[in-house]
Formats: sequence, structure tokens, C-alpha cells
Amino acid sequence: FLFNDTATTQIYTRSIVGSVRCVQETVSTQSTWDLLKQDMVKTYELRTKDEKALVEELGKLKAELAKARIGKVSAAATQVKASKIKVLRKDIARLLTIINEKRRDASALAFKKKKYKPLDQRAKATRAFRRKLTPFQKSRKTLRTLKRLNSNPLRKFALEAQIQDFFTIQYLSLIHI
Repeated sequence: FLFNDTATTQIYTRSIVGSVRCVQETVSTQSTWDLLKQDMVKTYELRTKDEKALVEELGKLKAELAKARIGKVSAAATQVKASKIKVLRKDIARLLTIINEKRRDASALAFKKKKYKPLDQRAKATRAFRRKLTPFQKSRKTLRTLKRLNSNPLRKFALEAQIQDFFTIQYLSLIHI
């Protein structure tokens, strides 16, 4: 079979003697790709279904894909079969994407108020950023540091000065507060 974008296909058969006869048959008023496109699964329809229905449909599509692959090997390989296999593979991928989205959303809802979340729901950021200390951890001090700070507190000093004129300042003393 030779398929093109028109609705007509031509079948050529060669007899033993070598004469060629041409037979024309009409497939439909649509092109082959339009016929296959009708069978494609629509994403907006999949989003309305629940997960159980999606898994059932996934099983049906996988079975249909297996049949199409067997048909491609056993029967005369036609372009329709190859196109159908491509459409089925894309449909399965589309279906798996929707299933994964639904599972991720359900998981995010379940872990929304929890302290710890699964790795795929945590903020990605960079590795260094994920490992940096929190502000609370940064402010923590060891017992030894606390003792040292308490025994030797910071000393505060003030400088006593007298201004003689606009350019001259005379420093008198250092006062401990």
C-alpha cells in the first residue's frame, strides 16, 4: 500500500509473467493521518477521569500496541500499522504522564501540613543551598562559648573630646561605660 495525503490509494500487483495491473480503491474522504488522529487520546478528557479508569485504559492501550506489533511482523507490513503503532505509543506516554501528575498531586495534598516531605516535593535549589545551616542553627552556641562570653563580656568605651575650632579636636580621655 502506498499512502499519501489524498483519499485514494493505489495497489500494484505483479503477476508471474510480469504484467502490471493497477487497481484504485477509495479509503475515505480524509487523509490517513486524519483517520489515525481520530483514535488519539485527548488529554483534557483524561484529566477528568479517576486513576482507576486511567489504569484500565492504559492496560487496553498496551494490549492494542502488542497486537499492532504482532500484526506488523506477521502480516504484510503496511504504513498504517507503523502509523498506528506510533499513535499508540504516544497515547500510552500521554496516559502515563496524566497518571503521574495525579499521583504527585495526591501526594502533595497528603504531605501538605507535614514537617517532612518526600524528596520529589522538596525545593530543588542547589546542593549547597539545601545543605546550608538554618538561621536557628547558625545562632546556636556551645556551652564553652557561652561560658567564655559570660565571663568576659564585651566592654563598652566612650571617647571624651573637646572641640577647639572647626579643624582641631583635642581628645581628653577614654571613659569605660
